[in-house]
Amino acid sequence: MGSVRPSRAPHAPPEAGAAGTKRIMNADTPLPTRCWAEIDLAALERNLKHIRAALPEDIRYVAVVKADAYGHGLHPTVARLMHSGADMFAVANIAEAAAVREIGPGWPILVLGPLLPEEMRFVLEYEVIATVSSLAEVQRLDTLGGRAGKPINVHLKIDTGMGRAGVWHTEAAGLYRAILAARHVRLRGIFTHFSSADSDPAFTEHQRQLFLDVLTDLGVFSRTDLMIHADNSAGLESFAPESPFNAVRVGLLQFGILPYENSLLARVEPEPVFSFHTRVGLVKTVPPGTGISYGRTFVTRRPTRLAVLTAGYGDGIPRCCGNRAQVLIRGRACPVLGRVTMDQTIVDVTDAPDVEVGDEVVLVGRQGDAEISIARFSRWADTIPWETLTSITKRVPRIYRTGLGL
Repeated sequence: MGSVRPSRAPHAPPEAGAAGTKRIMNADTPLPTRCWAEIDLAALERNLKHIRAALPEDIRYVAVVKADAYGHGLHPTVARLMHSGADMFAVANIAEAAAVREIGPGWPILVLGPLLPEEMRFVLEYEVIATVSSLAEVQRLDTLGGRAGKPINVHLKIDTGMGRAGVWHTEAAGLYRAILAARHVRLRGIFTHFSSADSDPAFTEHQRQLFLDVLTDLGVFSRTDLMIHADNSAGLESFAPESPFNAVRVGLLQFGILPYENSLLARVEPEPVFSFHTRVGLVKTVPPGTGISYGRTFVTRRPTRLAVLTAGYGDGIPRCCGNRAQVLIRGRACPVLGRVTMDQTIVDVTDAPDVEVGDEVVLVGRQGDAEISIARFSRWADTIPWETLTSITKRVPRIYRTGLGL
């Protein structure tokens, strides 16, 4: 886990010595940081508050914090979300649920993914809510609850067209009845997942209507004890205040990232929580005709001043960013040349003659008046922000900026 430290000037590289960074043996001076990510916890809190303000008051906020809180760091992120008013946490598996439970008691934790049979006993140990998609899962949990003499809370997942977890919508009634008949299983919620909310509004509306039809047939709207949820960050685009759903699951948006461009969710005015930084390790000039990096995928046409950055794909800069991406140095955009290598990336600073060794480089984030959004970085990498965030590697320390989320 990274360190927690107060906000600082945007261009000053962070000192080393954060928790998780290495120190020289028997020395008081820690190693400098070559590549790091900054996480603005105050912005995270403000985002949660703005999202809640845009929703009806009685909607429950389920904070999705799977995959190490989308690469932001589970412990600091969850602790701040607890402080900020999240109602429930959602994770991918039982190991993540156990980690959230260690942070604080009392908050409901929903495990979104299917549980392996040998994992099920930990549902009781960590007091978490299991997702069920099949009769076999219900039966195993019922047996487990009977042996322990305790009921096990579950949410029923309905597949409305994604083809992943969840009981197929035409078979949902049978599984619903099986849950109600189980003596040691308690139904606490029902949900579905929109597979294309960021790209196909028509199909999302089709999924929403299928889900509503199933819920109507089950007669669950008369029950006030059930959480009914379908909308992820992208799904909030079409969330209606009069919706019978009483909860939303928010992942990407709480981290200040719109699920797609030109989204109406921009009215929430989310602030970026994550930024990605490295430094200039070497500056040199090469003549015309120099092949840059492995494979000589870029050949210089003029005397070219190069800056060699102290980060590469071993830190989370995708290899395919070569000859496509840009970085910010001293507030100016500098193009990446040649292939990104494991530990270093080469950029053209010919038009930025004041660049020096040790300068901070922004890969994602703002520097001066210039900004590289994570969406833009992800396009250069031929991927999506979700993958970008979760691909920043363990050797990149997370530096946590604190402050009041007012």
